[in-house]
Amino acid sequence: MATLWHGRFEDGPAEALQALNDSLPFDRRMFREDIAGSRAHVAMLARVGLISDADAAAIASALDTTEAELADGSFDFAASDEDIHTAVERRVTELAGAAGARLHTGRSRNDQVATDVRLWTKRELLEIAALVGRFQATLAARADEAGDAYLPGYTHLQQAQPVLLAHHLMAHGWALARDVERLLDTIGRTDVSPLGAGALAGSSLPLDPDGVAADLGFSARFQNSLDAVSDRDFVAEALFVLALLGVHLSRLGEEIVLWSTDEFGFVGLDDAFSTGSSMLPQKKNPDIAEIARGKAGRLIGNLAGLLATLKGLPLAYDKDLQEDKEPLFDTCDTVRLTLLAMDGLVSTLQMKTDRMAEAADNPFGAAIDLAELLVLAGLPFREAHAVVGGHVRAALAGEVPFADLVAADERLGPEAAALLEPGAAVRRRTTPGGAGPEPVAVQREQFAQMLASQLERLALLS
Repeated sequence: MATLWHGRFEDGPAEALQALNDSLPFDRRMFREDIAGSRAHVAMLARVGLISDADAAAIASALDTTEAELADGSFDFAASDEDIHTAVERRVTELAGAAGARLHTGRSRNDQVATDVRLWTKRELLEIAALVGRFQATLAARADEAGDAYLPGYTHLQQAQPVLLAHHLMAHGWALARDVERLLDTIGRTDVSPLGAGALAGSSLPLDPDGVAADLGFSARFQNSLDAVSDRDFVAEALFVLALLGVHLSRLGEEIVLWSTDEFGFVGLDDAFSTGSSMLPQKKNPDIAEIARGKAGRLIGNLAGLLATLKGLPLAYDKDLQEDKEPLFDTCDTVRLTLLAMDGLVSTLQMKTDRMAEAADNPFGAAIDLAELLVLAGLPFREAHAVVGGHVRAALAGEVPFADLVAADERLGPEAAALLEPGAAVRRRTTPGGAGPEPVAVQREQFAQMLASQLERLALLS
């Protein structure tokens, strides 16, 4: 069986080597990127006079045929096809004859695979960013639907202060906005063409890496050939950004798991986005939310695994770098599916706002408002905190209802006790970015503007 390096070797590869070395089972999904890179490379070879226009045309035609065969599933892979690059070059040579043998002129699989992965990553991250934007729009729509509904806000998973439901939903939306920013930043650092770096040191041939970069839609070409073929920072960065996105989806999933319990009762699950029990007839399980929570661990593992692979590699290319693609592909696939499922889950949630309000109307949720009322009257905050804390302690001990204690305190009185009425506390949150009706109304406009700007940026990159 002939290999790309058969001239140097007397014998073919061992079966064990072949099995361990071959990456075709997973890198074949980059066939479009591989063919795009080959088209640009061949056009450049003709442009600088390294191959004839006739040979370039024959190779281009063979590349078109090869791409069509790979796309429709009619491509016949050979046992010697150890990766997608080998498979494409073999087929092009079969179709174009001697001209096909010129395809790899001035190119190494080292700069070729780096180009393929960068092209694939750019496209995939852009598509994922668009899916995040779609999910943000769902959160914004649910926030608009929520109106002035409110629920308890929690710290340490203990009730703290009431917040508008819209505020809570948009909190997740803003976290996702940072994910989009990081995705776009990562795309920018991925947008560098390695073609022309060769195996590690460039070439003595009159190549035009700038022209190839422009033809492939890259914003720049590499600055250092050693760095170009060994750099997988962009893969590690993509895995980090997507792992953090997965963590944000996990956090939202955890809340939905809690909110859907009978103990919370804040949301109801749609039949299409929940499952039942094989044993217990009454169950409706938040499997999507739980899977989102579980997938975050997988994403973190993919990132940690690649970093461990990269940490001890010398310059330039090492076959260890073949380990970049499986975690990258798996992470992108996982995040894409999780986003779609979570979008469906959130868009169909039944918001049980009466139950949310009931839980939020615990009078202790207005304790900070009482303390701040005392501050406005001139009392130092620490003293105000102690005064209200004493009333809370007494009420919890069952001595007198909290409202009565507040009304009887001459420093507070009936006016302060009115703050304990249902819905009163959340209306007092007036500072910018806060959880009350006025700042949330402003936030809705800001969130809509951010989404519009985000869409414009994504459109420019598409």
